[in-house]
Amino acid sequence: MNIQLSDHFTYRRLLRFVVSPIMMMIFTSLYSVVDGFFVSNFVGKTSFAAVNLIMPIMMGTGSIGFMIGSGGSAIVAKTLGEKKNELANRYFSMLVYAAAVIGITISAVCFIFIRPISIFLGAEGELLENCIIYGRILFVTQPAFMLQNIFQSFFITAQKPDLSLKMSVASGLTNMVLDFIFIAVCQWGIAGAAIATGLGEIIGGIVPVIYFARKNSSLLRLKKARFNAKIFIKTCTNGSSEMVTNLSASIVNILYNFQLMKIAGENGVAAYGVIMYVNFIFMAIFFGYSLGSAPIIGYNYGAGRHEELKNLFQKSLKLIIGTSIVLTITAELFSSPLVKIFTNYDAELYEMTCHGFRLYSLAFLIMGINVWGSSFFTALSDGAVSAAISFLRTLVFQIAAVLFLPIILGIDGIWLAIVVSELLALFVTFAFFVKKRKIYHY
Repeated sequence: MNIQLSDHFTYRRLLRFVVSPIMMMIFTSLYSVVDGFFVSNFVGKTSFAAVNLIMPIMMGTGSIGFMIGSGGSAIVAKTLGEKKNELANRYFSMLVYAAAVIGITISAVCFIFIRPISIFLGAEGELLENCIIYGRILFVTQPAFMLQNIFQSFFITAQKPDLSLKMSVASGLTNMVLDFIFIAVCQWGIAGAAIATGLGEIIGGIVPVIYFARKNSSLLRLKKARFNAKIFIKTCTNGSSEMVTNLSASIVNILYNFQLMKIAGENGVAAYGVIMYVNFIFMAIFFGYSLGSAPIIGYNYGAGRHEELKNLFQKSLKLIIGTSIVLTITAELFSSPLVKIFTNYDAELYEMTCHGFRLYSLAFLIMGINVWGSSFFTALSDGAVSAAISFLRTLVFQIAAVLFLPIILGIDGIWLAIVVSELLALFVTFAFFVKKRKIYHY
């Protein structure tokens, strides 16, 4: 079935269109999880804690790619909906080139200052040296990671979600296979994990550049383009919610690690790392659906097709709510075997992680609507509302919860902080749904 952005979307057609980005996000999450599995089981708890301390920094800088990809794809999709294909390609090209320059600059700075960054995060001794090794290797390939994040969105806008999936699978399989070779066979330790991840990122970020630079069958192609400050600023504003989501997640993860180091030490950081790895897989479904549905929403908004917007809004809410219920039940039922994958070698760590995951998983019942709601307004080019939802959900509410709940509930307050913040964000999301419905006619 050849599906186009201009089609009327039934449940079947909508699911067919978003299945590739959902699978893509799951694969992306899985190869991050494989990193954690090999480091935890073959290198040790200290190296595993180092990965979890540095990862928020990597994701924080990589969030620039999410911002440009999501914000830019909404603008490009809207421009395509207005039948201005040549202009859409110029916008697309300019944004990719700008992202590459920004990525190289930021990565160079972080590579130089990785030691003081690691010390600031609380690392010392062996933990510090592991952070430096892991961080320096990955900052070499960080520009490719940013491009990979950008192309995840633009492949879908180009009506090639299947290629997005294939790139993620190729990148993920590269990482997984090399993790086994470098860590389990060659015993290169945490350096092996970083090299495997970096090579996977190079495939995910550089191969799409080659594809779009050549003549292809998609709607988009890289061409000569001048920097357009107005469109770049609009892209950053429009995609700021996605950057806020990822950057806030990085800041909050650092705060979680600080609190856990204080309450439970290295075990607490390792336990939170395991919960985050499992969380990645469940969240990938929500992010994948949001990523896949955004270009459809943006196209129909640009084309002024209000009835189709209503159709997409109603169907999406029903699908998200149903999926949220299923994922929450699944997480509660299978918490023990999921956690055991990473912590089977340490009984104390297993008990702490399993208990924490059962509390944390309650958030899956709520967060899907918030994630999609933010993406929905990004697709409508309403970056201010999208950013407000993300900023409150991922930063303000979570910081408040993780700082104050442990005073009352101890370590359980840390695990429940996400539940409280998502519940508060849900009220904000629905308030914007109601307020904006007559403006965008959904």
